[in-house]
Amino acid sequence: MPNYYQPEIECASHEQIRAWQDERLVTTVRHVYQNVPYYRNLMDKRGVTPDDIHSVDDLCKLPFLTKDDLRDAYPYGLLATPLQDCVRIQSTSGTTGRRVVAFYTQHDIDLWDDCCARAIMAAGGTKDDVVHVCYGYGLFTGGPGLNGGSHKVGSLTLPMSSGNTERQIQFMCDLGSTILCCTPSYAAYLGESIHERGLQDKIKLKAGIFGAEAWSEEMRQDIQQKLGIKAYDIYGLTEISGPGVSFECSEQRGMHVNEDHFIAEIIDPNTGEVLPDGEKGELVFTSITKEAFPLIRYRTRDICVLSREKCSCGRTHVRMSKPMGRSDDMLIVKGVNVFPSQIETVLLNKGYPANYQIVVSREHNSDKLEVLVEMTPEMFSDELSKVSAREDELVGALKAMLGIYAQVKLVAPKSIARSEGKAVRIIDKRKLY
Repeated sequence: MPNYYQPEIECASHEQIRAWQDERLVTTVRHVYQNVPYYRNLMDKRGVTPDDIHSVDDLCKLPFLTKDDLRDAYPYGLLATPLQDCVRIQSTSGTTGRRVVAFYTQHDIDLWDDCCARAIMAAGGTKDDVVHVCYGYGLFTGGPGLNGGSHKVGSLTLPMSSGNTERQIQFMCDLGSTILCCTPSYAAYLGESIHERGLQDKIKLKAGIFGAEAWSEEMRQDIQQKLGIKAYDIYGLTEISGPGVSFECSEQRGMHVNEDHFIAEIIDPNTGEVLPDGEKGELVFTSITKEAFPLIRYRTRDICVLSREKCSCGRTHVRMSKPMGRSDDMLIVKGVNVFPSQIETVLLNKGYPANYQIVVSREHNSDKLEVLVEMTPEMFSDELSKVSAREDELVGALKAMLGIYAQVKLVAPKSIARSEGKAVRIIDKRKLY
């Protein structure tokens, strides 16, 4: 028997979903036009006003929003309500320059919690479950999102946050955790750690809700086998709310988008043309129920496919595939956004030439980031101890910039292959898609 948190919404007819979207889009467009000068300017440049928007069919008339817009408008430029009406901010895991900061009213948080509650119940969660949340808390949306969803379901919530594997496993055993929420790579690591300690019989997990980084079907099967659970995917991004924008059901064939809150489009990343369902392209989201920070036609840069095929779980909301890649050059390593430009900034500041290569691999289901850096001829003539010290210095500088560990290898001048076209900066050896 399928579990629904809000069956009247999750199983609503397509006509009802469309009616909600039409009404809420019109209201949201008027809301941002009247309250956000940044939006009003974008719409005026496009020659469109709220009077031109009558339904979802008119969505294509509106301008796109990108992460550059969010950085340009930082911190308050896209805020659509008075600051005193906001009760929280969340922020991205970090990119170059200005961070992306999202604002929430209490109403926004309540709706976000509802979305995550739907995901937990789709994974079989009930008020009798113990939901073990080891996504990061703080500015990162993972912990707070699933924490709020678990409260809405009425489950006992363990707000573990990330790291401290010994304590994670102890609480799993002692408190009988039944649903695990974390990144897939950490779930795999927990599985290995539990096996090493011979504690499989002490673990009561039945399901896992994993997101924040790309993971393959092979990794899903490995996690399911190691932990003896069913592993569910969840998708979200800070700019749109956090985890719970979409989630998997028991069918495990794509994630249902919460269409009463978000309108999903697929576009050609080069032309911006809207593509029909079933075609691969860049995912674009429009928030239609948020008060403080509603984004309209936000380009996620994730490449995927939308499907309206009937789902055996009974949910009627459109499904999105796992992201198949990115239309920009951002990497997600250990759940953290990493841009080549960040690494380049560190190298240039330290006196290195802009000849480098980023190699990402996955060993034992854990991401490994390696940066190959060419030395100048003067550096190359240094003794080995100096080269080793230089590598250590760069490791520290990159950790400070990225927030994660990167192995650094200094190589001989002109040893990294040159290209007449776009430089091949990234070699991603992970089989993610």
